Order: sequence, then C-alpha cells, then structure tokens
Amino acid sequence: MHTTVAALLVSHDGERWLPAVISGLQSQSAPVDRVVAVDTGSKDGSADLLESAFGEVLRTPGSTSFPAAVGLGLEQLAASGADCEWVWILHDDANPEPDALAALLAAAEEHPDADVLGPKLREWPSLKRLLELGITISGTGRRETGLERGEYDQGQHDEVRTVLAVNTAGMLVRRRVLEELGGFDDQLPIFGNDVDFGWRAAAAGHRTLVVPQAVVFHAEAAHRGIRRTPLTGRHTHYQERRAALYTLLANSSARQLPFQLLRLGVGTILRMVGFLLVRSVGEALDELAALVSLYSRPREILAARRARQRRQVVTPADVRPLLAPPWLPYRHGLDFLGDLLSAATNQAQDVAERRRAAKAEAQPQAAARRPARQSEEDMLTEDTGLVARFLTNPVALVISVFVVLALVGARSAFDSLAGGGLSPVPQGGTGDWWRLYAESWHPLGQGTDVPTPPYVLPFAVLASLLGSPSAVVTAIFVLVVPLGLWGAWRFLRVTGRLASPAGAPRWLLLWGATTYALVPVVSGAWGDGRFATVIVAALLPWLAHAALGFADPEADRRWRAAWRTALLLALGTAFAPGLWFFALLLGLIVTAAATVVVRGAVRDRSAWGPPAAALGAVPLLLSPWWIPALLHGAGEALLLEAGRLPVATVETLDLLAGRMGDLGAPSWLGLVLAVLAVLAMIPRATRIPVLVCWIVAAVAAVTAAAIGAVTLDLSATSTHAGLGFLVVVLQGAFVVAASLGAQSLVDPGATGVPMWRRGVAAALIAVAALVPVLGLGWFVVGGHDRLDETAGEGIPAYMVQSSMTGDAHGILVIRGDVDHGLTYSVRRGDGVTLGEDEIIDLSAEDTGFTRSVRVLASRPTPQVVDALADAGIEYVVLPAPADGDVASALDATGGLVQASAENRSTRAWQVDRPLDAAAVDGPRSWLRIALLVLQGVAIVVIAVLCVPTSERRRR
Repeated sequence: MHTTVAALLVSHDGERWLPAVISGLQSQSAPVDRVVAVDTGSKDGSADLLESAFGEVLRTPGSTSFPAAVGLGLEQLAASGADCEWVWILHDDANPEPDALAALLAAAEEHPDADVLGPKLREWPSLKRLLELGITISGTGRRETGLERGEYDQGQHDEVRTVLAVNTAGMLVRRRVLEELGGFDDQLPIFGNDVDFGWRAAAAGHRTLVVPQAVVFHAEAAHRGIRRTPLTGRHTHYQERRAALYTLLANSSARQLPFQLLRLGVGTILRMVGFLLVRSVGEALDELAALVSLYSRPREILAARRARQRRQVVTPADVRPLLAPPWLPYRHGLDFLGDLLSAATNQAQDVAERRRAAKAEAQPQAAARRPARQSEEDMLTEDTGLVARFLTNPVALVISVFVVLALVGARSAFDSLAGGGLSPVPQGGTGDWWRLYAESWHPLGQGTDVPTPPYVLPFAVLASLLGSPSAVVTAIFVLVVPLGLWGAWRFLRVTGRLASPAGAPRWLLLWGATTYALVPVVSGAWGDGRFATVIVAALLPWLAHAALGFADPEADRRWRAAWRTALLLALGTAFAPGLWFFALLLGLIVTAAATVVVRGAVRDRSAWGPPAAALGAVPLLLSPWWIPALLHGAGEALLLEAGRLPVATVETLDLLAGRMGDLGAPSWLGLVLAVLAVLAMIPRATRIPVLVCWIVAAVAAVTAAAIGAVTLDLSATSTHAGLGFLVVVLQGAFVVAASLGAQSLVDPGATGVPMWRRGVAAALIAVAALVPVLGLGWFVVGGHDRLDETAGEGIPAYMVQSSMTGDAHGILVIRGDVDHGLTYSVRRGDGVTLGEDEIIDLSAEDTGFTRSVRVLASRPTPQVVDALADAGIEYVVLPAPADGDVASALDATGGLVQASAENRSTRAWQVDRPLDAAAVDGPRSWLRIALLVLQGVAIVVIAVLCVPTSERRRR
C-alpha cells in the first residue's frame, strides 16, 4: 500500500539556502505526493524560487507566524482535495538527505503506533556536527538535546527511540494528529512550538520517535541571528525564553504549577545575574521582559491549560519520563561556573600560546628541531585509566607526595592558632567580623574611630562560607603551600611558553613551583603567624598571571586583565598596603620602558590604560579604609602589614635570603636561590626574560630601601615598616629567573653542547634540587613556630565572663612594677582579637585616661575611681607578680573592693561605682557608610568587568 506524503515548506528570506533545500526535496528516494509552499513576506527571491520549483506558492505577510503558516498550508492542502496521510514539515534552511523521507516512512511502518517522527539534525554547513536527535525541556525551560557541545556524528546515537518532541525542521506527522491537536500554538510564533507540540501530543496519547537514519542539515538561521524576521527583530533571546516559559506553564501539571511559577520567577532573577556577570545586558533584559510578558497575562496561560486538558488522555506521570531529569539544571549551573572560571583565568596562557605559535611560524627551523613535549592535558586524553595515568606520571606522584608532606608540616595549624603576629580569632563567630567591618566607631580601649583594616572583609566572607573565623585561619595556614604550588605552576608554565615555543619541561616547573610554594614557610612568616606575608605569597603567582594579560594583542582582553589584576592587587594590598606602592613603582618603570621601546604606545590608550586602571581601582576598592585612616591620623597603616605589632625585622641579608625574624630555615638555602638567579643571566636565549625578573627584583629592593628606613612611633609601640611582602616578591623573582635560565640551559633541542656545559648544568640541577627538598624536610620536622599562645593574661575567668556582657564592663590590666615601669591595657569583650589589634595599635593615646591610671598607680583617690567608672572600667587587675606598693595603695582606696583571683600572686579589685553604659559609645560616620556602599558597588562592577563577554555565535 502506498503511503501518501505532503511536504509543507515554510520560507522567509531563505534565498541563500532554498536552492539546496529544493534540490534535496526533489531528489528524495521516497517520492512526495504533493508540495505545499508558504512564503511569509520574503523580501528576497524566495517566493520566486519556490514558484519555479513547485508551481503555486501561498504568499502571506511578513507578520505571519510559523503556526499560522502551517495552518494556512493545511487549509490549502484540504482545499486541493489531496488525501495525504502524512505531512512532512520543512524549513527553508533545512536540507534533507535523499534517503531522509524513506527512513522516516520505514520507521513509521515498523512502529505503527508512532504518530510523530523526526530526523537526526546535523549542522549546516559543517555537515558532521550534531544538533538534535529529539528534544525535551528541563524544569527551568532549557532546551535539552542530550548531546555534548560540538559533538560530531560518529553513529553513536543511531537508535530509534521515543522522545518528547522532535524539531519541526523535518518533522513527519500524521495529518490527522496534526489537525486534532490544532496544529502549533499561535502563542509561540517562531520558537519553541516543536517542544510544546510534542508535549501536547504525548499528553494526548501519541508517540514521538526520533529516527537517526534520516538526516536533515539545519542552518538554524533564525536562532543564530543570521536573519531577522518581523517576529523576532533584535530580540531573539526574548522570543526563545518566552516560548520556554510558556511551554512549561501551559503544560505542567496542576500540582506542579505553583512551584513552577515560583521556580521560574527566582530562576529568571538568577539567570539575569548570570547574564550581567558576563556583561550581556540585552539578554538579561530579555529574560525579565519574557517573564513579565507571561506573568502579566495569566488568562492566556489559563486558556492554554484548559485547551490542553480537553485533549489530555494520559496522566502527567506517563509523560514525566520524557522530560529532562530534575538534577540537570544544577549540572548546567556548575558547567557555567566552570566555564566562567576557566575563561577568566586562562587568558595569560592564551597569550603565551598565541605568541609561541607566532614565534614558531617566524622561526620554523627552531620549532622543527624541538621535540614535541607531551603536556599534561595531552596525557589525559590517553585511555589508560585514571589510576594508571596517575601512577605512571612521576610528576603527579611527586606533587602528591609534596602536598601530603606539606600538610603534615602544617599539622599545628589544625588546632586553634594564636601567637607571634597572629591574634586570637573572635569567639563570637563570623558576626563579630561583619560588625567590626561595618562599624565607624569601635568600643575598643577608650573608644576609637580608626577604620577597620580592609582584610576583615575577605575574612568575614570566608568565615561565612567556612562556618567560623577559626576555620578561616586554619584554612589559610594549611592551604598556603598547595595554593602557592598551584599558582606558581600555572605562572611558570605560561612564562616558559613566552620564553620559548617548546615551553619549560615539567620537572623544571615542578622545581620552581615547589620552591616558591615553600617561601612563606622557610621565610619564618608561617611560624611567626605573619598571615599577611603568608597570604601575599599565595596570591602573588595569581596576581602575576593576571598581569600577563596586559601583553595580550586584543584590547578587550587587556582590559579584562586589568580588572582581574585590580581585584587581586586590592586583595593583596588589604593585607600588605606596601604592595600597591611597589606595583605603582613597577608599573611606572615598565610603562616608561615600553614607551621608549614601542614608539606611539603613549597615544594608544588601550596600551597604558589597563595597567593604569588596575592601579587606580585599588584605592577605590579600599576607600573605606584608606580615606578614614588618613583623616583620623592613622596613615601609618599604609606602611605596615596586617597583624600584631611590631612587625618582623628584615635586614638586607634577610631580604636576599628570604628570611623574616628568627623562625625561618637556614639562610644559606635562600642565598642558593639568589646565586642561581644570578647565574640565570648567563644563557643568551633567555637573558631578556631573566633581565625582566631582575628589574622586578631591583624595584623590590628600591622599595625596601625606601620604606625600610622608616620607623613608625605609635602610641602602643615603635615598629619598622612591613617588608614581608617584598621578601616574597624577591624570592618569586629569583625562582622565575632561575627557572627561565635553566630552561635555556637544559634545552633538549640544542646541539653541539660541550661536555663541560652539561656537567655544570648537572651540578647546578643537583644544588637547586636541594632547596625545595631541604626546605620541605625542615618544615615537616616542625618545631619552628610559636602559634600555640594561650590566653594567659592572668585575668580571673569570672571577670572575663563579665566583660563579655557589655562594652561598659571593661577590665583595666596594669603590668610591671614601679621600679621598672608600668604599662596598662583595657580588655573589653573577648579581648583583643584578629582585626582589632591593628585598630588599637593605630589609635591615639587617650592622655586623660593615661593620667588617671598614673594617679591610680601612685596616689589613688576616690575621684580617680569615679573616672574609671565613667570610662566603663568594672575591674582593676594586677597580674602576677603584682607590685606590692601599688597593690597596698589600691587596697586603701575608697570605691575599690578587693576581688578574688585564682593565682594568689594576682591582685584584683572591683570598681564599686555605677558604670556608665555609654562610656565607649561614639558617633556614627556617614562618610564611612557612603564609602562602604561605594566599595560594594565597585566590587560588583569590577567583578563583572573581569569575566569575558558572552556573545551568541553568529554564522
């Protein structure tokens, strides 16, 4: 029995594709009984092409939607009296293979219960890339094909199977079913009508099959924006998103509808945020417009649902297996974040790849004689199994052992940490850091308006993610070595590829990365609790990697590199303010050198603009700290580093050896690294990049000489400027220089190398290998830190508990004796914690309160006791050993009542006066509030500018 088929071809400005489509339709091995052509107001020669090929063409206005065009075609088919069982729908950009219709009819004969069949869609003009093999929809409205992005057709999906829907490009549908279901929904003028029709067909008890043996090549002209129609204009995304939302709301079950309404509303907001992050403002607005368009017309949704319920035969549970799994949107979300992170971090590597390719093209002989090295990424493509690849990769094994031993060396960090430059964390939890950062007046000591250190903000954010302040400190000190290893590996790999097309061998990257990763440990910063230096050491490779993007040939990528550099530089400056001054000096020198080398660079704003923007954005991002610090007499903070004062002393030899204080590894290990960096100047091939490293080192030395000579006299103590970050910079420059020099020295492509040179290279390699090996061994042995400090203030526990009930319940602690001098401090709350220590150290002395304490210790009077109550002092404590003369005088003072203490050598008194509840209250600063708002906006804007722009591909 002959199966009759009518082809229904809809066209709109498809002249560029129609000749091939017409040819494909006419060359079908299974003949088409009738062709109905509908042209929707084409302005090109589409209608004439159709008329010359098939005779009569139904011409309609350009505003005719696809469902309306199909409906008009069915009417014309009925008027002609043709009794066709099947309707084969084609687009003007969908070219079927000669056997496509025959394969669809064969599948229909084999599966007589199938009412809708669709072909395998492949991309046109690539011809091999898969587009669709049946489609479904996720709970968020995403069109799901089940294919990987860019997947090629290798016959891996050639199985006839039941699906929710098939594309209308090549859809073969029983004419009876198409008419019973009312055709395609007029609410979906151009996009999404295939999914909606398939869902309605499934609910009505009809089966849809995808037949991979039938192939249609689809250009997706409307979807890709190759052509515009009056129905889409410039807002293709709006039409696609509106169609997805409409399909879900019109076809979801009644029980799921309330949840779907809420989910789509929240999901739209999240999608808008995602589009804004990649600077696709138009698509973000399209998302909102699509949601408002439907939610503002509930009658349309209700009418569509009633129409579907009248034709529903099966339950929603029967259709549910054809829908996308509920977990799929979350996987797509993770994929999006992964793609975003990858795109945002791999720019410097892209620069190196392009420059390496250009250099190889310019010097083909040099590139040809270099043996190709198998990269880690290439090795992962071998199908040898993950475990096998790991166990047969010596570099991976060494890195794993290194990380494990580094974690063993950091074992003391798994406990609560305090000591050296690290104060205890707040006991009240994450909220204490958020409160401290938001305050403009701090109830510390006698009250102060010194601004909160900027690093409290990232600490508060991390504590919110990790659960507690102690987890933040533990994570920093435990993970600094692995993070430094990762960042250094990435940076050295890029610099190696910039230096030579072949790049650096992996064992050299391993040496450089491990040597640098140990810098915060062997320098003594880790053991002394100098968390600012530790954090800068972890950040520096990532900062340098981002700054390499300034060399990108594309201006847009240079600007993105600027914003990434700005964020990382601001983060490092929050812990070590001197890092910004160093970056400023280095930027001026590099810009001046580039101006001399590249004439006309000054006139190119995209050349000097990104570095200038990166440097200029840092004061803006840190404005809630910098501006109030200068206004309130705390400008010394710009030369200090985060943590307790005084900072660690760094002499000239310490700077070269990479050591701070007395807790570092033997200095000769660091000096070996400096000698290797000097020897790296010998090979000619890498002399220029090594010279750049030495320029960075020289700028660091100049910066150290400038700020290292400054002594800061604060009310609490005297200290030198913070130089810990320069120790890290110098060591990093030495590591990079030595790695680049070694890369030239061990070049496997070099020929005619004298034996003595090979011998020297072997000796230097052996010496260099000792640096990370001995450094790691020294760290693993342990015992080189003072991070086990306990709260041994000698204050009775009940007094501490009382002080935590309110800021006015302060404890005056007087230490020392009359002969050698007395010092005092005021404890409030849970004591001086991380972040508060710097505020207290930078606060000006309250001379009036100091005078009261001096009188209290020498000739106490009841009036002085009244002054203590007015200052919010509830207890006075002389920790052991208490000075007898001072204790006797306080015993005889009216208004002071002796209090108990666990240690008999400790003396304590309670102030028997009403305490002033507002003793340490202060004014609110609207300036700081405005600066905090400005900072929040700046962080969001710069973070958005960091990521690449998402653009729909145009073909």
